[in-house]
Amino acid sequence: MFGSLLPSLLTAVPGPRSIALAEELSRAECPALTARRARRAEQTGAAHDPISWHEASGANVRDVDGNVFVDLTGGFGAALLAHRHPAIVAAVALQLDQLVHALGDLQPSDRKVALLGALAASAPFRARSILGLSGADAVEAALKTALLATKKPGVIAFEGGYHGLSHGPLAACGYGEGFRAPFAEQLNPHVRFARYATSESDVEPALAEVERAIDALAGRAGAVLVEPLQGRGGVRVPAPGFLRALGQLAHARGLLVIADEIYTGLGRTGPMFASVAEGLDADLLCLGKGLGGGFPISACIGREEVMAAWGDPAGEALHTSTFLGNPIACAAALATLRELATYDLGARALERERALRGALADLPGVGVRGRGLLLGVELGSPARVLFVMRAMLERGYIVCPAGAPPSVLCLTPPSCLSDRQIDGFAQALAACLSEAP
Repeated sequence: MFGSLLPSLLTAVPGPRSIALAEELSRAECPALTARRARRAEQTGAAHDPISWHEASGANVRDVDGNVFVDLTGGFGAALLAHRHPAIVAAVALQLDQLVHALGDLQPSDRKVALLGALAASAPFRARSILGLSGADAVEAALKTALLATKKPGVIAFEGGYHGLSHGPLAACGYGEGFRAPFAEQLNPHVRFARYATSESDVEPALAEVERAIDALAGRAGAVLVEPLQGRGGVRVPAPGFLRALGQLAHARGLLVIADEIYTGLGRTGPMFASVAEGLDADLLCLGKGLGGGFPISACIGREEVMAAWGDPAGEALHTSTFLGNPIACAAALATLRELATYDLGARALERERALRGALADLPGVGVRGRGLLLGVELGSPARVLFVMRAMLERGYIVCPAGAPPSVLCLTPPSCLSDRQIDGFAQALAACLSEAP
């Protein structure tokens, strides 16, 4: 059944229709993205034209040439349960028959109200939420909330951190200075970066850097923004006790704590919120990616007393948009939350982690780090990572790089990934590694 199939390739990858669409794309798309593919081709000596997706279900993708792939990215993590999960599709189909669009913050839909209630019930504190369309929207809402609550614009962020590329989160993007540099004059100047401790020996120096960063902002530091496990930054796992100590330090200095759970939350790494499991006492939680099951929706969940800082905006909505709380996306998110509880996604994520680690255990020179359905396969050099990524695609497996520069293959597969698909992935990876530079 499509969804649980192994790869089936009818053409070379990419096939003729994908190649034709890539040519069309190069004439119509922003050149920054086309240029990135050209740079990767230079680094690996192989073409990096994309396949064009046509259909997806479960853990499978079918491209426009009829080739079937196994998706180890879960659509950048959006397909946490599965591509086109039946419960989410059914909820969206029902909503399409009732209401496609409402009036945002002015006259909301019943689905928006229900989702806000469900998010409050899932939070580890008395909560109120702000909805958005993307993970970056959620982080932006959290940064605005922190400024209103503390009256301080300063933010402490971390090297390797990635929180989206809209202007608010971009200022706190520690993933790479190249993202910030072209827009630096428009970004918040009150952001300082500290190291993200991944070993016990790093914890005290990292906390000391946070202290120095707070001091450098001279009374203007209002928030700490951190991922409970860095995803795009290289699947970097925090050292034991680091996040707990970070939260205690931040609160002792009067800062709010923002936990970016866009990748780690909703059970992907086991618990509903990875920050809670790490002992990080966050004031604001950001959700996205898997929340909508493929539909664009996100949420900033904040403590009731912190969200009270929005107060009375004198008749104007200070943070809103046309599609705020779109009924279709809200219906998808409600279905996702119901399925997470019914399915016990956290337990499934940890079980799939064990299966993936077991299948990869005998591959020479390969390490695996991360938790649950957020894993990094350590390959070392960027050239090796990019070569293997392309070679895996040509064998029918979709993977993405992570790290700056890339050092791992990032695995965020749908939780429905089967044992057969895992074994096939491991065998294909072994073959690719034997050919890699």
